[in-house]
Amino acid sequence: MKKPNIIAVFSALVCLALLSIAQATPAPETPDPASTCAFCTADGTRALFNATAGGGTANSAFGWWALFTNTDASFNTAVGAGALLSNNGSPNTAVGAVALFLNKIAGANNAFGSAALLNNDSSGNGFANFNNAFGRQALTANVDGGENNAFGDLALVNNISGEANSAFGDDALVNCTGDGNTAIGDEAGANLTTGNQNVYVGQGVSAGDPTEVRFIRIGDTGVTDFDCFIAGIFGREIDAGSATIVGIDANQKLGTVAVNANGSRVPFKPQAMLDESLKQQKRITELEGTVERLAAIVKEQAAQIQKVSAQIEMSKSAPRTVANK
Repeated sequence: MKKPNIIAVFSALVCLALLSIAQATPAPETPDPASTCAFCTADGTRALFNATAGGGTANSAFGWWALFTNTDASFNTAVGAGALLSNNGSPNTAVGAVALFLNKIAGANNAFGSAALLNNDSSGNGFANFNNAFGRQALTANVDGGENNAFGDLALVNNISGEANSAFGDDALVNCTGDGNTAIGDEAGANLTTGNQNVYVGQGVSAGDPTEVRFIRIGDTGVTDFDCFIAGIFGREIDAGSATIVGIDANQKLGTVAVNANGSRVPFKPQAMLDESLKQQKRITELEGTVERLAAIVKEQAAQIQKVSAQIEMSKSAPRTVANK
């Protein structure tokens, strides 16, 4: 699903625009702003250019226009052209060209990869906090969403305001705009759009392209809530001798042993039904064995009866000799 993306085009246009500005008004490399920003380091054209006296502390900017807008925010690190260019929030870390490019006042965000979290907090409302993006264009469209985790190229790339999503894998939850979703695997949950609280485990689970038959098309719907899709289970063989019932309670806890409020073990209702079914199956097997034995006895008796009948018939047909007196 590595397709051209409007965000990538936008990023390129932004970079070209800034390049034209720099060419029109050349500026010398920015010196470390020791007099205006305590414990700050800047290396690159217009890096930390707007740091104010007594304002921010311990900021590091490496790259063209990195942390350019930052005035009094502290503990930010920007590495890459345009990284954290619009920032005045604390603390943020951006590594990669135009990473966290439009972030204004949101804090506690980490972006590693070109255009990662590019649009984060572009509205300036400060809601987009505690996001982590690792990968090219990961969470790049995010504006207002917080507490999202994206690991992989284009992971959660189209999320705008969804919160508490976790995507691990290239293109994982690529189209997701809902809340509280978890996807593990390359392109896992790729077809999900506005659904919430769903879990996808496995490569390609819920992939959206029907032409790519290699994908496992589980839960292939754009809107679903509180559903769990796991590849590699349906249709797989297991050992009948050790197989058991797996249950789930209201707390979404899985287990194979049920207990009551006192902590005492009780059988699962399905397990009780299974046990009864197994007992019935045992009885049926025993009855089948009895029937087979009875059938063998009947067969043997029939053979004996047939033998006796044959002997009687022979005795009837045998000639008799009468003695003359």
